Amino acid sequence: MELLRDADINPAPLKGKRVAILGYGNQGRAQALNLKDSGIDVVVGLRGASGSARSAEEAGLEVALVDDAASSADVVMFLAPDEALAGIYKEVEARIRYGGAIGFSHGLTIHFDLIRPRHDLDVYLVAPKGPGTALRSLYEQRKGMIALWAVAQDATGHAKEIALAYGKAIGCARAGLIASSFAEECEADLFNEGAVVWGAVPEILTAGFETLVEAGISPEVAFLECVGELKLIAELIEARGIAGMREAISNTAELGAVLGGPRVVDDHVRQKMREVLDEVRSGRFVEALREEAAGGYPLLENARAQARKSAIEQVFNDLKKLGGS
Repeated sequence: MELLRDADINPAPLKGKRVAILGYGNQGRAQALNLKDSGIDVVVGLRGASGSARSAEEAGLEVALVDDAASSADVVMFLAPDEALAGIYKEVEARIRYGGAIGFSHGLTIHFDLIRPRHDLDVYLVAPKGPGTALRSLYEQRKGMIALWAVAQDATGHAKEIALAYGKAIGCARAGLIASSFAEECEADLFNEGAVVWGAVPEILTAGFETLVEAGISPEVAFLECVGELKLIAELIEARGIAGMREAISNTAELGAVLGGPRVVDDHVRQKMREVLDEVRSGRFVEALREEAAGGYPLLENARAQARKSAIEQVFNDLKKLGGS
């Protein structure tokens, strides 16, 4: 694995260039502000009715309509939601400068051919491995967030240099840039979202909470045990790794983990994980995402409503009130 840091990267490929950030959500806001603070000429492209325009302007950023922003820039970074990017690209494709560069922070639309870029464009990926809020706060602390980079199309012979300079400008090279591909980044990210951190972990937390409550444990104690300690284990793993985490906890906790963990995450669970990965690689998940968006997100809206009404959410809110926050 090659890890490139600030000292390894030449910032010149972005010098004197204008970067358009299309979208002002979690990543768009953070990357636009980091670019601005790194001395890059940046413009945020938004829809005419976007409520984000005022927020961006108050942050000191230049704002323009999406097609105007794209036509004025040398580099166009697509940071709107995945399901919207193909439509945005179709809208601005003719406005992007010949021989320009387009960038992404997620490989989905390129890997699954939802966007087929013009042949004269450089196409690159810089994918910070964390949320935009953390990317911004780390930058302000003069730290960085590790990121993956890749090139899907090198029309000018300079796509790699632009990608690396971009990663440096948003602060990621302070922590390190790792070479990857659009396919690898996309498949690993979608798999993690469905089968590990964002999918399986909340389900395990909820199942553990419900198991204890069904057995007569008070909801508050069940929540503190099954959910409250999650931050502690995450911090230990970040600082020490999984093996180091095991060594840092008590013998009682470690023995419980050794005896209980493999029974919960068994071959059946691993097979389900393989099925999730197969759904990602086959394109079935992307098709489901497009259908969900086309229908107005009924599945997501229902899931959000159910989550807000759940017992575990009620206990969370009650404990927050008791804690004065």
